[in-house]
Amino acid sequence: MLERHISSRLLEALADSPVVLLHGARQTGKSTLVQHITATEHPARYLTLDDAAVLGAAAADPAGFLAGIEGPIALDEVQRAPELFLAIKADVDRNRKPGRYLLTGSANVLMLPKLSESLAGRMEILPLWPLSQGEIAGKRETFIDILFADKPIKAVVGSRNGPALIDRILRGGYPEAHRREAPSRRRAWFNSYISTILQRDVRDLANVDGLSAMPRLLAMLASRIGALLNQSEVSRSLGMPQTTLKRYMALLEATFLVQLLPAWSGNLGKRLVKSPKLYLNDTGLASSLVGQIDERAIGQSQLLGPLAENFVVMELRKQATWSKIEPGLFHFRTLGGQEVDVVLESPSGDLVGIEVKTSATVGAEDFKGLKALSEETGKRFHRGVLLYQGLETVPFGKNLHAVPMETLWQSRPDSDGTCNP
Repeated sequence: MLERHISSRLLEALADSPVVLLHGARQTGKSTLVQHITATEHPARYLTLDDAAVLGAAAADPAGFLAGIEGPIALDEVQRAPELFLAIKADVDRNRKPGRYLLTGSANVLMLPKLSESLAGRMEILPLWPLSQGEIAGKRETFIDILFADKPIKAVVGSRNGPALIDRILRGGYPEAHRREAPSRRRAWFNSYISTILQRDVRDLANVDGLSAMPRLLAMLASRIGALLNQSEVSRSLGMPQTTLKRYMALLEATFLVQLLPAWSGNLGKRLVKSPKLYLNDTGLASSLVGQIDERAIGQSQLLGPLAENFVVMELRKQATWSKIEPGLFHFRTLGGQEVDVVLESPSGDLVGIEVKTSATVGAEDFKGLKALSEETGKRFHRGVLLYQGLETVPFGKNLHAVPMETLWQSRPDSDGTCNP
């Protein structure tokens, strides 16, 4: 089993929270991680609601079902029996012992108000994304913490060792898909995966007609990754009523497939674009949906840039779950067209801008967006980084650097502030 970097934070939550929910898309490794933790560091009875008998018992008599289990309980795919949440609340209110319930879910309960409100103040929620590049390589990335450190970025020389960026994009981070060497076999897995999501999780969340339109919607969204979300344009392109599209989008977000990156605005009023940018939760899935499944095809495709941006956004989102900083993720775009792909904002308000380029060379023109962000935010701007395919770390002004892409999955900062793979 690959080490999941969120494990330490999960154990910390179990040590002081009565209920801990680990949620994320299906097949990201939630069950594997929970079974490992309950067999080793946090002993608990493991039950899955994917089992028809367990689901039937939990749905028929939630309170009686829980009362019949002694000690800590791990319940997998808890969204399949929403009746359990009120029973768990009642049990926790009688006994707030930490670590009593470890839950997993393939639906985002934060988007299901009745479920999230029933355990407000009693439950800590942690996301589990597909594998990060560091988890695949067996090392813990500290890129975000390095960016927010007070020390300047030192010169880092990249290498050509390890998989190329395009290969990393195509494989994505779903454990089962990543293990498949043949592109056609990965695509077959993703096709089956989408069918399973629609037949199980979406139907569990809502009684939705016309699910046959969902794959077509997902493919269209995959072709628009990295762009501002324009639901009116998507609605017209699909011939789908906006009310239906909004309902479908909510379901795709609730099942973690679609990720929206909100706009950063600060206190700058109307000078900035406020629309979110659109991404999928995994570039392997996105590549498959748009039919780009081999390195040659994607290398010649106009989607390489957006897929690389999607890749970086999701790697940062994964790392944010275990970083010391725990930043918020945003994008930045002025009405005049200056933009920054990702803005990380620390709890104290410091900002780091990140641009993504797939070229091996960069110039001053590529830093226009980062400079605009620096000028707009003043002292809050900590630094700007442009990730590119070159091998050298190159300064382009005060607190502005071009940095090799592989720095994204660096494992640790050395004592002098440099970072080594």
